[in-house]
Amino acid sequence: MDRPVALVTGGAHGIGAAIAARLARDGFHVVVADTRPGPHVQCDVSDEAAVNELIGGIGPRLDALVCNAGISANKPIAELSLVEWSRVIGTNLTSTFLLVRAAEPLLRAAHGSAVTIASTRAHMSEPDTEAYAASKGGLVALTHALAISLAPDVRVNCISPGPFPSAKYLERDAQFHGRLQAKNPMHRTGNPAELQGPLLFLASDASSYVTGVNLAVDGGWTAW
Repeated sequence: MDRPVALVTGGAHGIGAAIAARLARDGFHVVVADTRPGPHVQCDVSDEAAVNELIGGIGPRLDALVCNAGISANKPIAELSLVEWSRVIGTNLTSTFLLVRAAEPLLRAAHGSAVTIASTRAHMSEPDTEAYAASKGGLVALTHALAISLAPDVRVNCISPGPFPSAKYLERDAQFHGRLQAKNPMHRTGNPAELQGPLLFLASDASSYVTGVNLAVDGGWTAW
């Protein structure tokens, strides 16, 4: 296959779907993995055997790995079970370790790129988000560790979106969304399409001298 190949986890909806669409539009053959059923590879990326099978089925080439799969379990810590905590850490953080470990030979052979999707919640939090914030903070640290370990063959960078509320979230808490907009320097929240350009830059040779970076795409949220 002459086209570069990209794998996007959590790519069936939201930010992941926007990322997959942009990569495809710019010439990548895109493999989408998601836990949801649909016209993509169904995979639980927190499961070691499933990840190994996913990477093994891609073929002889992988140029870009986008670790986007993520979940949350936002509730008071007294109500947060160890099972829920472990599920968030497994899906959001451990999955990246499993994916990069399995894909390392392919990425090295292609002199490719891995991009993780963390969150501004790695640096600033709201109540009852301990599991999510811990997973995203760990992801930022794992990214710069991998950037050093895999250099010079593979570049590893991170994008920290925030705030990018889903349609379901907006329906559930429109008042809180209004407060987010008011506090953001750009007076609005983000659209998944606004992550496409930064992701394409980090996934492609346009960023050939960029590794170990955590790029906030947040309308100035963390600069406030």
